[in-house]
Amino acid sequence: MNNIVAIVGRPNVGKSTFFNRLIQRREAIVDSVSGVTRDRIYGKSEWNGKEFSVIDTGGYIKGSEDIFEAEIRRQVELAIDEADAIIFVVDVEEGITPMDAEVAKLLRKVTKPVLLAVNKVDSASREKDAYEFYNLGLGEYFTLSGMNGSGTGELLDKLVEVLPELPETSDEEEQLPRFCVVGRPNAGKSSFINALIGEDRYIVTDIAGTTRDSIDTRFTKFGFDFNLVDTAGIRRKAKVKEDLEFYSVMRSVRAIEHSDVCILMVDATRGFESQDQNIFWLAQKNRKGIIILVNKWDLVEKETMTMREYELRIRKQLEPFTDVPILFTSTLTKQRLLKALEATVEVYENRKQRIQTSKFNEYMLNLIENFPPPALKGKYIKIKYCMQLPTPVPQFVFFANLPQYVKDPYKRFLENKIRENWNFTGVPIDIYIRDK
Repeated sequence: MNNIVAIVGRPNVGKSTFFNRLIQRREAIVDSVSGVTRDRIYGKSEWNGKEFSVIDTGGYIKGSEDIFEAEIRRQVELAIDEADAIIFVVDVEEGITPMDAEVAKLLRKVTKPVLLAVNKVDSASREKDAYEFYNLGLGEYFTLSGMNGSGTGELLDKLVEVLPELPETSDEEEQLPRFCVVGRPNAGKSSFINALIGEDRYIVTDIAGTTRDSIDTRFTKFGFDFNLVDTAGIRRKAKVKEDLEFYSVMRSVRAIEHSDVCILMVDATRGFESQDQNIFWLAQKNRKGIIILVNKWDLVEKETMTMREYELRIRKQLEPFTDVPILFTSTLTKQRLLKALEATVEVYENRKQRIQTSKFNEYMLNLIENFPPPALKGKYIKIKYCMQLPTPVPQFVFFANLPQYVKDPYKRFLENKIRENWNFTGVPIDIYIRDK
């Protein structure tokens, strides 16, 4: 599990440019999904051998200038609650604005590490202009240019120095499967856990954001033994207003990163909305097992084929990764809850599955011979050997004479054939083509 670093500040100071520069250090866990408020909000970065997750709080501001301040204030408050360190980005061209002063006022009360980044400093004269940011009362500042990257090294050196050491997990905790319950606020996550463990361990109300902390519960009933994690919905009700997407994602990040399987709770009365998609892709890009529970099914008016149509609609939104279990549950009537647990355990087993290299070659090479990759520029691609990599998640490598000519559609074809022959339901698969 990684430390979380939040990038905060008012709009147009270059937070997203700085964020993109950070996550380019290694493959970012981001995706451009239609219907999602932003295409880039979450990524992973590494500096001096220390890995951390980065969250860009930009891009969530809606409406006119007069509500900007309240929106930014809420984002900064959430970042203070959830992140392990905060990078406050300001713009040297504009100097200190009233909104910067407001954010600084919030950050001065914080005990967590706060680094002040003065952006757009790309000349010596700008370096002098940065002195005024001492007036924010946050102490030392770092000058940088998100556009060309100058100065980011010094800031990151300091960041990895001040990030807290994460607690070591015990061997027993490490061995137990971790299933985290994620989803948008008020989808029934806490009710689901209460129904399973048979006691009101978590406070349940109709107010989105009742749950505040992610707490582990060891579940040992009905022959199961695993850790169940309830991700806190968002913040206490006083802080919850219109746009909940950012809060849902921020709350889910830590739990998703430190889990084996994510149980995504969807509110049947609201449908599979952009927030649900955002959390789904977050789990998928982190290569976690995923199961979708459409909760509150008892509140939906039933017609012929309603369940089937509902499921098809969700699968359409999940394309191309549609091999995911979707169950319709009710925590109130306890409908299909045990079936949901069985499906979750099955996804966990699928994720651990190892395929014998000889059997894998026997099946796949025969298939590839009958359906070879299409020739490109008159050159024929030959795949002579393939295997599953010894990684915690299912990854497969195919050795070819011209790997650069094997395109995504053929990789999807290979993935579909693997799924047809072996059960990887609910588990993302990686396909690599390498030079033989």
